[in-house]
Amino acid sequence: MDVIGAGFPRTGTMSLKKALERLGFGPCYHMREVLARRRGEDHTRAWTEAARGGPVDWQSLFAGYRATVDIPSAVFYRELLAVYPGARVILGVRDSEAWYASVNETVYALSKIRVPQTEAFARMVDDVFWNGVMHGRFEEKAYAIRVYERHIEEVKRTVSPDRLLVFDVKEGWGPLCGFLEVPTPAEPFPHANEADDFIDYLRLKWMAGDAEGAGASGEEDYRRRLHERMAAFEQRLMDEIEAGWREAE
Repeated sequence: MDVIGAGFPRTGTMSLKKALERLGFGPCYHMREVLARRRGEDHTRAWTEAARGGPVDWQSLFAGYRATVDIPSAVFYRELLAVYPGARVILGVRDSEAWYASVNETVYALSKIRVPQTEAFARMVDDVFWNGVMHGRFEEKAYAIRVYERHIEEVKRTVSPDRLLVFDVKEGWGPLCGFLEVPTPAEPFPHANEADDFIDYLRLKWMAGDAEGAGASGEEDYRRRLHERMAAFEQRLMDEIEAGWREAE
C-alpha cells in the first residue's frame, strides 16, 4: 500500500481514486469496491469486525491494492499506517458547509433507503460511519460539522507533515503529483460528478418504492423498467471498477 486516503466521503474521493490510478497507484480501494468486488461479502464482514473493534487481516483485505480512499478505510487510517509504515497519507478536504450539504443530499439520503440485496453492506456503513464516527447524530448539522473538522485536525496531528498532503481536488494535479513525486499528466484532472449519479439513483429507488406501494396490475411493467434502470446503473458501477483492475494489471 503506497497511499492511504484519510478524507471523509464527498471530499472528492472518486476523483482522487481516478487520479491515483492514472498516476500508477492502482488499483485504488473505494467504498464502491465493497459493493462490486467478487469478495464483497467477505469485505463487508471484515469492515463490520473492524468497526466493532475486532481483529482484521489488513494485508489480506488490501491484497492487490496500491492505494485506498473514502470510507470505510479512511476511518482506520491509523491502523493502516501501522501496517503500511511507508505509505503516504492524503487528506481530502472541502468547505465544511458544502461538505455537509453534499453528504446529506447523497450518501446519507441513500443510506435511508434499504433493499435486501445490500442490507449487510448498509449495516456495515452504519457501524463504521453513521453510528460509529457520527454517533447517530449526523442529522444535527452543527455536530456533524464539528466531527468532520475535528477529524481533519486529528489527521494533521497524527501524521508526520512530510508524509501528509491536505488536498482539495479543485487544486488539480500540481500538489498531488508533487507530493507523490511523479510527472504531471497532460490531460485534465479527473473530476467525477458523483452527486448527479447518486441523485439519479435515489430518484429511481424512490420511484420504485412508490410503484411497489401502488399494487395495481398496470404498474407491473413500470416497476420492471425501473428495476432494469437501477440494475444498469449498478452494472455500470461494477464495469468501471473492473476496468480499473484491468488497467492496473
